[in-house]
Amino acid sequence: MDLGLKGKRALVTGSTVGIGFATARALAAEGADVTVNGRTQARVDSAMNELRRDFPGATIAGIAADLSSSKGCEALVGQLPEVDVLVNNLGIFEQKSFEDIADDDWLRFFETNVLSGVRLSRHYVRGMRSRNWGRIVFVSSESALQIPTEMVHYGVTKTAQLAVARGLAETLAGTGVTVNSVLPGPTTSEGVGGFVAQMAASRGIDVATVEREFFATARPSSVLQRFTTPDEVAAMIVYVCSARASATTGAALRVDGGVVRAIA
Repeated sequence: MDLGLKGKRALVTGSTVGIGFATARALAAEGADVTVNGRTQARVDSAMNELRRDFPGATIAGIAADLSSSKGCEALVGQLPEVDVLVNNLGIFEQKSFEDIADDDWLRFFETNVLSGVRLSRHYVRGMRSRNWGRIVFVSSESALQIPTEMVHYGVTKTAQLAVARGLAETLAGTGVTVNSVLPGPTTSEGVGGFVAQMAASRGIDVATVEREFFATARPSSVLQRFTTPDEVAAMIVYVCSARASATTGAALRVDGGVVRAIA
């Protein structure tokens, strides 16, 4: 199936590893001109080199910028003034009890997880509107719907992304620009994979046992009963970025393995 992404200019934030990198890879496979982003030049270079090796005919670029600040966002758009596809994937998480989450933590999470996408969308949507075509995707989480007690600040920022995406979609009514959210469930990203491996090593058990215990206790509502892979999440993201998804906008699309107990 041709997704109609050949030659489209795509930016994926936080895309040197995990879901972001898998999304960049899937977009490159569809023929999009992909720009990857990370905080350090070394990681950006590594991601670019891997994509160029795997897709020698693709147009791959990279920008090192810390998008958790307005200065970082300004630096990025200065180098990349226009895109057709924006995937707001950048995000941070940590486990911390509510009473230990200081104001600085709240502000850091909001700036990184919410304002990075707001700032970039505000810039790029102008060009998309003028061309009457564009795709903006916010990579949220099932935690937006089921706030995790062990990281309330993270869940709040993921819920805020849904509100921003829906509101922005409604401002673009009647245009060829769509805005959606994708909600992964527990995924084997770099952070989660490392955490699980460390837990397994500390207890002297294998990773598979830790995974089974996690879904039995922390996410018992999961239908899949395993971690999703970055590639599985990227498949949904790239679809909603495509020309084929022209009637999908203002939506919150779950790739959560059935963790959220809902029929809609």
